[in-house]
Amino acid sequence: MIKKITFLFLFYFLCSCTTEIPKIKPVDKNAIIDSTITAFQKTLLEQQIDSVFKKYNFNGSIAVFKDSLQLYRKENGYSNFKTKTKIDSSTVFAIGSVSKQFTAAMVLLQMEQGKLNVTDKASKYLKEFQTKEYENIIIHQLLNHTSGLNTFGGKLMFKSGSDFFYSNDGFNALGKIVETVSGKSYDENAQELFRKAGMKNSSTGNTFEGNNFASAYLGNEKNAQEVPNMPKRLGSKDIGTPAGGILSTIDDLHLWNNALYSGKILKPETLKQFTSKSAERHHAILGKMGYGYGIMMNIGKPESYFHSGYVKGSPSLNIYYPQTKTSVLILSNIADEEKGKSSTFRPHVEVKKMTDNLENTLLHLRSKH
Repeated sequence: MIKKITFLFLFYFLCSCTTEIPKIKPVDKNAIIDSTITAFQKTLLEQQIDSVFKKYNFNGSIAVFKDSLQLYRKENGYSNFKTKTKIDSSTVFAIGSVSKQFTAAMVLLQMEQGKLNVTDKASKYLKEFQTKEYENIIIHQLLNHTSGLNTFGGKLMFKSGSDFFYSNDGFNALGKIVETVSGKSYDENAQELFRKAGMKNSSTGNTFEGNNFASAYLGNEKNAQEVPNMPKRLGSKDIGTPAGGILSTIDDLHLWNNALYSGKILKPETLKQFTSKSAERHHAILGKMGYGYGIMMNIGKPESYFHSGYVKGSPSLNIYYPQTKTSVLILSNIADEEKGKSSTFRPHVEVKKMTDNLENTLLHLRSKH
């Protein structure tokens, strides 16, 4: 009986196997193309950016992400030259004027809540603007540096709205406007924004707590002079937190780019205002470009949003390519000011040229398939 049952079971099993023809999945050509292109990207980025590290003995961190996928990452050198503490993935850097896009986002978030409009005069919110010289400056002009303001208290460089002049004081004024309409300090608004973007390791210089801050240095690795009172000095009148006083990490800036440009921070119509070219700037190092609200953009291809940052000893660059959702992040904590800013930013400029060219190549390849 047992033999009979066993035979019947085997017979049924064999018959059922022969009747089920395995299905052959169709080849996903797009997936093969994508994986091939990604492998090409990784190889090229490794070769080219590694050469920048070697050429300049770059002290800092550079990373490239495609959406959530890490394509390249490397840290080199010290966050503290005295203790020989090495830079790692958790190192916190001063990001200088990259901070301006956070301030711009805070202003626009207040606008979304109906607390202000970018067409409002700044004098509506700040007594300092209630003078004949400044009374016609509107928030829009502070956001895209067309107010004519240079140093606060001085004469305007030109009639508001007629030209471009980069003003840190203009962005510090925006920070005060945010405080006025929100009823909260700039630091509190910043922390709320960081939480919204999922940034757990970012802060202002005023509120930083921890021991993983990359001390800023002037000179070179053989003769590095530490910039005193960092990061607290970022909140001083000479710099100002809204203009350049935010601290962040590679990973947090990656989270910020993804959250901001995917629409998780601002509404679609507000994000469009943020990224729309409303002025033109001739950057002394990066050349001619468009300017939106606290963000720069390429004129021509590839489409990109970026901003450089510099406070003493801390050159940085944050780039985002929306067509491929690619972030390029370059953070450092030493600068040889005697050689000039153009020398300090050579690694950043070279990497941007590389990634611009690579982006154009990738878009061309994809258009062929």
